[in-house]
Amino acid sequence: MTTTKDGPLTGLRVIDLTSVLLGPYAAQILGDMGADVIKVEGPEGDTTRDLGPRRSPGMAAIYLNANRNKRALCIDLKSADGHAALMRLVKTADIFLHNMRPSAIKRLSLTYDDLRATNPNLIYCGAYGFNQDGPYADKPAYDDMIQGVSGLAASQSQLMGRPGYMPTVIADKATALTAVYAITMALYHRERTGEGQEVNVPMFETMVQFHMLEHLYGGNFEPPLGPVGYPRALSPNRHPYKTKDGMIGVLPYVDKQWRAFFEMAGRPELMDDPRFCNIAARLDNIDAAYQVLSEIIETRTSAEWLRDLDAASIPAVPINTPEDLLEDEHLKATGFWQTMEHPSEGTLNYPGIPTTFSASPGRVRRHAPQLGEHNREILKEIGMTDNEIDKMISKGILVSQAK
Repeated sequence: MTTTKDGPLTGLRVIDLTSVLLGPYAAQILGDMGADVIKVEGPEGDTTRDLGPRRSPGMAAIYLNANRNKRALCIDLKSADGHAALMRLVKTADIFLHNMRPSAIKRLSLTYDDLRATNPNLIYCGAYGFNQDGPYADKPAYDDMIQGVSGLAASQSQLMGRPGYMPTVIADKATALTAVYAITMALYHRERTGEGQEVNVPMFETMVQFHMLEHLYGGNFEPPLGPVGYPRALSPNRHPYKTKDGMIGVLPYVDKQWRAFFEMAGRPELMDDPRFCNIAARLDNIDAAYQVLSEIIETRTSAEWLRDLDAASIPAVPINTPEDLLEDEHLKATGFWQTMEHPSEGTLNYPGIPTTFSASPGRVRRHAPQLGEHNREILKEIGMTDNEIDKMISKGILVSQAK
């Protein structure tokens, strides 16, 4: 089904006072879904503007990948005029999103109470390192720190022999997704009641919930019925498996799949082994089950296994490198990878929007903006004159690198 309708958040305005990855990624998703996202930066700009390869100053790869579908306002909020201009903008907003520490947002007089007085219908979302009611409330937080304190890094010990960080900023991105659903739930509440509210999304608690969903395990019960930690996920034998000529990912899971796998391997008797006869037994002996799996997979080529496992409806995939994804046949067929002509950066590749809507799909409408690219446009929308804007520029309150 094709449609020309705009995304489900069309008509909503978001003030995005965030930096690095957590907040910008959350705001980008809202923009992908149609919201008018105004990225507000100080004169120094978002730190990610300088992370990665770039063709122009302040337009590095990581910034470009987390800030599409936004307009940019670069303004000194520490100045009285800059603060006053932002407050006028807040009056027009539906959502205000920031990821500053509580003490920093308080110094700028941009707390929920400050903004609620100006716009009582506002959805105010603060993405913090830690819940504000606890003793860690004002601690600085980055992805590595949250992976560490949430137990995620320590869980790698069984696999790596020491604690380790995942090779992706998972705490930032998982918390960003949590912020998006929290904001949309608050919007739904406002739709029913007309009431705005404050929403706090802490990285620490988000990742503890995320991590411990399966790993609370025996600790679900009081007194505990076993150790904390899901054995299957923590097995050192759970990994991509070597074939005769490469590696593949394989996961027989239910009894039917294991039975088919053992028969395919010419080892049907293994299904009668009390260690492997059902899902509960395999979990109790998961290291042994995966060791047998590994030994069998090594006997054929990747192509042979992928063909036969697919025919038997046993989950199996090639092990893609990040570079492989750019040429993946499925992603190409679904149009996932997109290109856009950027006015200063030339042709850019973007990952597309993974969700689909039959009536109101999101789309990539705007390139990631240059610093202060839309200063004048945005401020004129809230009634400021060219003369007022020019005075702010002359005072250094407004900054722009737009060409």
